[in-house]
Amino acid sequence: QVKLVESGGGLVQAGGSLRLSCAASGRTSSKYAMGWFRQAPGKERECVAAVSWRGGSTLYADSVKGRFTISRDNAKNTVLLQMNSLKPEDTAVYYCAADKIQYGDARIRLQDYGYWGQGTQVTVSS
Repeated sequence: QVKLVESGGGLVQAGGSLRLSCAASGRTSSKYAMGWFRQAPGKERECVAAVSWRGGSTLYADSVKGRFTISRDNAKNTVLLQMNSLKPEDTAVYYCAADKIQYGDARIRLQDYGYWGQGTQVTVSS
């Protein structure tokens, strides 16, 4: 079992930055590929970034490429999402998620993930 707790959300002006953190617990939590998803009101949950279990490969949604960076520290069981040049359209609840299987590559499909955090609100004002 993997438990995920996000932190770091908040209110920021357009053009600003935030760093989200996901603390993972569980004996094998470092063996899972991880992803950051977001869900805005009235919209489907979408993957914005994913990282393989070792951290060697990453994937990004086109809408955040060049602005967001996902990273992980398996020694600390932590996954980070650095968000720069934030836009009002980035406003959403952001969720950390762990893949259903161990030792996987970075994946972006929602159905590939089996463990979810409670979410953290990110609001970008114009």
